[in-house]
Amino acid sequence: MDKIVVLFTMKGCPHCSELKSMLIENELDFVERDIHEHHDEYEIFTQVTDSEYVPAFMIINNDEQNPSSKLFAPSRDFNTLQEGVDIIKKEII
Repeated sequence: MDKIVVLFTMKGCPHCSELKSMLIENELDFVERDIHEHHDEYEIFTQVTDSEYVPAFMIINNDEQNPSSKLFAPSRDFNTLQEGVDIIKKEII
């Protein structure tokens, strides 16, 4: 797989649970990172995006010729969970 979706979530967050369910329903693979367990990673994410909202996600392109990552935060890059799913579909397909 050349692209990896990293999903930042928080226990007890209904929007996080719903987005995970939507990704599973759409057969979109992701790696989940709870913001309390992976605080250092999430801290970097929030500094770059200037957003602390979850669920948020990062898409990593592991292509050896062109490695890159894109960060997506709610209210900044998408307003609904469906928009988030659509972004992920567009980016990884």
